[in-house]
Amino acid sequence: MAREDFFCRLSTLSKQLGIDLQEVQLQQFYSYYTLLVEKNKVMNLTAITEEDDVIVKHFIDSLAMAKLNVSRETFSNWIEGKRCMDVGTGAGFPGLAIKIAFPSISLSLSDSLQKRIHFLEEVVQKLELKGVNFHHGRAEDLGKKPELREQYDLVFSRAVANLSTLSEYDLPFVKKGGYFLAMKSMDISEEMEKGKKAIHLLGGKLEEILEYRLPETNIGRSLLLIQKIENTAKKYPRKAGIPSKEPLG
Repeated sequence: MAREDFFCRLSTLSKQLGIDLQEVQLQQFYSYYTLLVEKNKVMNLTAITEEDDVIVKHFIDSLAMAKLNVSRETFSNWIEGKRCMDVGTGAGFPGLAIKIAFPSISLSLSDSLQKRIHFLEEVVQKLELKGVNFHHGRAEDLGKKPELREQYDLVFSRAVANLSTLSEYDLPFVKKGGYFLAMKSMDISEEMEKGKKAIHLLGGKLEEILEYRLPETNIGRSLLLIQKIENTAKKYPRKAGIPSKEPLG
């Protein structure tokens, strides 16, 4: 796929999400893609490397949160200037994709592997993105740090962890009145009962579940928008490893 075809494909799909990417943003996504594929040859960043798959399953999947309304506003309007955090970002999804599309946000990226942090730093430098911070460590440890705890308007994760575990990772970072966004596969019915109990224990309230399919695919997704209505009790998150072994709820 030529660079112009990449631009056209990404632009067309993002417009279906209500996002109109400018040429400088399309170039940033293209540079991100090329760096991802290049670095993936020497370190395990992603199993998805085919160009169209990266566009759809990484970039558009990350940007699909724009389909939500937040606090009675469109996502695109609400997120402007907000302080956001991507917990367990991996190769930068969804956080860096959101930063490229909405450059006014302040973004923190956390990951437990230092080599992934180094990759993300390289991407941010190459794309000349401003207002991006990096935090190396496990979510359970970072969530106890005063400079990070309950400091963010929006915290999100695109992860395979169950909803209870993911909530314990993410909700401690969300400030009261802010939001936690869990990006899940389509079928979440089994997780929801325990997940709701965990969300309540951590000070959250489930506001919306949006089920959809990625544009021009049969790939189903669910977005769970959770508002932080009370501060998280100091005992959460529990020690590293416990949230995944003994999920709340």
